[in-house]
Amino acid sequence: MAKKDPYAALRIKEFNIFLLVRFVLVFGWSMQFIVIEWQVYSLTKDPLSLGIIGLMEIIPAFTMALFAGHIVDQKEKRNLLALCIAAFSLISLGLFLLTWDTIVEGWATRTILYSIYGLVFFGGFLRSFFGPTIFSLVALIVPKKIYPNAATWNSSTWQMAGVLGPAFGGLSIGWIGVHWSLCIIFGLVLLSFIILLQIKRKPILNPKIGESVAQSLKEGVEFVFKTKAILGAMTLDMVAVLFGGAIALLPIFAQDILEVGSEGFGVLRAAPAVGAFITMLVTAYIPISKNAGMKLLAAIFGFGVCIIVFGLSSIFWVSLLALFFSGMTDGVSMVIRQTILQIKTPDNMRGRVSSVNSMFVGSSNELGAFESGITAKYMGTVAAVVFGGTMTLITVVTTGLVSPSFRRLDLTKDIEAHEKED
Repeated sequence: MAKKDPYAALRIKEFNIFLLVRFVLVFGWSMQFIVIEWQVYSLTKDPLSLGIIGLMEIIPAFTMALFAGHIVDQKEKRNLLALCIAAFSLISLGLFLLTWDTIVEGWATRTILYSIYGLVFFGGFLRSFFGPTIFSLVALIVPKKIYPNAATWNSSTWQMAGVLGPAFGGLSIGWIGVHWSLCIIFGLVLLSFIILLQIKRKPILNPKIGESVAQSLKEGVEFVFKTKAILGAMTLDMVAVLFGGAIALLPIFAQDILEVGSEGFGVLRAAPAVGAFITMLVTAYIPISKNAGMKLLAAIFGFGVCIIVFGLSSIFWVSLLALFFSGMTDGVSMVIRQTILQIKTPDNMRGRVSSVNSMFVGSSNELGAFESGITAKYMGTVAAVVFGGTMTLITVVTTGLVSPSFRRLDLTKDIEAHEKED
């Protein structure tokens, strides 16, 4: 049976092409993000500037999320993703030009900084479309009975790119500098666009084409709030990511606390993704759908503990291990959450549900970066990270106590129902 085959989704040709597109795209995106972080902190030496990067991305990503979900449910997914990638290439090109000494010679630091923030803002606008489009497209490529397996490999690919992108980005800063690192990123974005065209256009499964925006958004939000499993997973992960945003402060730890330079920064930045990737490979062989609620609570509790250890550490290898194990626990959380979303979301509402998810979880990464920048500025870097980890622990304990139905969440029957349906 398909559920016993850890490679079920990988036997579908278009899914493999999709994974390659996502790998190249996320590799470039994650590499670009840490190159920008490094450049901005090098220009300002102000932790608040790192938080502003997150704020500039979250404002458009959050405010446009629901409308983007509506558009995704109304449009053909392959071409919409191609359009998003083409627009993203303009951002990469702009950042490349902004770090070209011949062009910006004589520019004030503030002008360069604001220009970077402006491109990040545009990236946040695109991000509101990326998540729902990718989430909807993968559901049109694989059959429902292997959604959990596809979610595992999809998340694993995302994490693998998250491992290699930041690591290569940190190393490339030292090897070839910020400017040429951004040139590589521009090339990767163009490559992802070319690969995507190998996937055929997909049917639009929404029977309500032309529905008013207001009615469409109302239905999407109501569905999420009525589906307790989806709402609980989104809320729990949102708070954990919001207060556990130590990653945004890594340039400070790398430069000022651990003193490991750009190479060490790249390794630290990659450590959580390495841990998450290993976890996701394991879940391809050992499904975690049974007792999913308790496993999700335990994973996020472990994540909070790891963040506290990282914040208190001044030893490089201890910090590295703390980030590694934070990634392992986060990997469990990601697989469970993606499985819940894929299984419990109807085909005609995937764009809108994914958009709500991006508002809860995706945008909280950037809001968490802003929160970390603010708390680091006024509480100190170490205190800010410990505070975030502590808030994560409090959130998990509170959720477990007030929501017994979430503790009992089990996805086994849902998966079996999809197998019978197919």
